[in-house]
Formats: sequence, structure tokens, C-alpha cells
Amino acid sequence: MDDPLSRLLASRPWIMTDGATGTTLFNMGLPAGEAPELWNEAEPGRIAALYRGAVEAGSDLFLTNSFGANAARLKLHGAERRVRAVNRAAAAIGREVADAAGRAVVVAGSVGPTGEILAPVGTLPYATAVEIFHEQAEGLKEGGADVLWVETMSDPAEFRAAGEAAARAGMPWCGTMSFDTAGRTMMGLAPAGLVDLVDRLAHPPLAFGANCGVGASDLVRTVIGMAAQGPERPLIAKGNAGIPKYVHGHIHYDGTPELMAEYAVLVRDSGARLIGGCCGTGPEHLRAMRAALETRPPGPRPTLEAVAAALGAFSSSDGEGAGGGRERRRRRG
Repeated sequence: MDDPLSRLLASRPWIMTDGATGTTLFNMGLPAGEAPELWNEAEPGRIAALYRGAVEAGSDLFLTNSFGANAARLKLHGAERRVRAVNRAAAAIGREVADAAGRAVVVAGSVGPTGEILAPVGTLPYATAVEIFHEQAEGLKEGGADVLWVETMSDPAEFRAAGEAAARAGMPWCGTMSFDTAGRTMMGLAPAGLVDLVDRLAHPPLAFGANCGVGASDLVRTVIGMAAQGPERPLIAKGNAGIPKYVHGHIHYDGTPELMAEYAVLVRDSGARLIGGCCGTGPEHLRAMRAALETRPPGPRPTLEAVAAALGAFSSSDGEGAGGGRERRRRRG
């Protein structure tokens, strides 16, 4: 596919993505309970600063401030009729920052879950989920996003719905799920299951993988489990900066820049090609990660023992037995 991300993947062994959106915006003064996506229109200067912070720290790709900018979530703030405009603004600010970077930088339109549970377990019809995601995708496309970035999913059906919406919008996309419940997603999908799911999609993502979850060590183990399946498409890793702790009334992530540098190298050696951070990851972490990726040569896939020794103990089992899944032969298209 002739798109900026595919071209970058064809020319580089790894791509540096960005860090945390919410953490950074809260540090900028976003009030608790306010939808960060509404700042795309109310505080465009701060959103541009968010994007520039990632680019200046070394990110080759950054996500737009549009994670919850779908009708189901914006309805909680009385803004469900502003979906297209909010997403357009998020991407347009990003387009301006990327075009001024002086190097190739990809604008990835963030698409998070609807916040509802799809039928038959829940009440949201699959077709309605596709429509919700399609409306958001069209706004991001109009604003100049290069690719849609579906993230923090837990339900395979919702992941498929977002992919179908990307196809309707004529957009390439990437997709990540969050494996935070005993090594599986909240809806019970194991890392190997995501590899199989991606293989069956009519409009598959350019790349896929994991984000958020628990700590960095768990995220690396998840990527090892996916890599063991021999996926044809590049893997994504966006781990949290350590473990969240409640300190003086605020959530604080204990991962240092040094820890995230170790994580970046380990997850690269585990098989990920698009590498970044999630909650708690700021520009200082990104700079350390970029420096480590550029200066430390690739090594063999790390053992789980080596991951735990470098990043801390795992929070739970890996969801599918020791080793993170069975090996299977790499397929060729």
C-alpha cells in the first residue's frame, strides 16, 4: 500500500511511536472528568505542544488526541454531534506539526473503544459500532491523518468493526489490544488469538500488537507470545511506563527513562517494529528509548527470565501457558 507508514516500514528496521496522551494533558492542566478530545477545539495550542513534544523527543509517528472522540463517548459530554469536527481538528493540528518536522513523521488517527459492549454479550449492535467508528474515521481522514490507529481494544468483534470502518473510509489502519487480565484482554482473547484474528480480516491492519495493559514486562511478554506465532505483519508495542501508583491524590507511573530504554530494546529484540509507550510515558522516556534503539545493537529474542530481571516481575500468568504460545511456521503470501 502506498501510504507514509508503509513507506517508512519499508525503509527502517524499527519505528519509534509516541508516549502518553492523557498523562501529558493532565500535566498541562486538563481538569479531571473533562474530555481531553474537546481540547482539540478549545486548546489547539496545547494539543500542538503535545504532538511537538513527541516529535522533538524522536517519535516517527504520533497519535492524535482523538481516543474517545466517538459518538458513544462524546455523548457523555453532550458533544455527540461534534464527532466529525473534533476528529478533524485533532488530525489537522497533527498534520501541521508533522509537516513542519523537517523529516518523515506519520500522523496516526487514534480510535479507542466505544465504551459499550457489543451484542450478544452487550446491547450495542455490530453494525452500529461500524457506523460509530466510520464517522470518526472520516473526520480524521478529512483532517489529514495518514493512518487510523485503533487502540486499547479488548473485544475481537469491536476490533473487527473498527477495521471494517477503516475499509469504508478507504484508510490504512493499525490495531492494538490491551492484555491486562491474566495475560488476556478483558473479553478473554490471548495474544495468539489476536494473530489469528488479524489473519482472518478482509481488510487487515498494516501492523498490530499490544498497548497499555499492566507494566512494561507484561507487555514484552505479550509481544514474545505474538512473535512466536510467526505473524506476517509488523508488531506494535506500546507499554506503560512502569506500574501505576496512587501518590498524593494522583496516579503516578514508576517507570524511569532508564527502565523504558531497557523495555524498548527488549521489545525490539522480541519482534516489535513499531515501538513506543503508553500511560505515564513522557518525552523524557521517549528520548531515552530512542537513544537506546539507535545505539544498542539487536540481540536474540530475550527469555522471560531476562525480561523479568530487567523490567520487574510479571503481574500475572501469560494467558496461554509458559512461553507465550506455540511456535508455528511463518507463512508466505
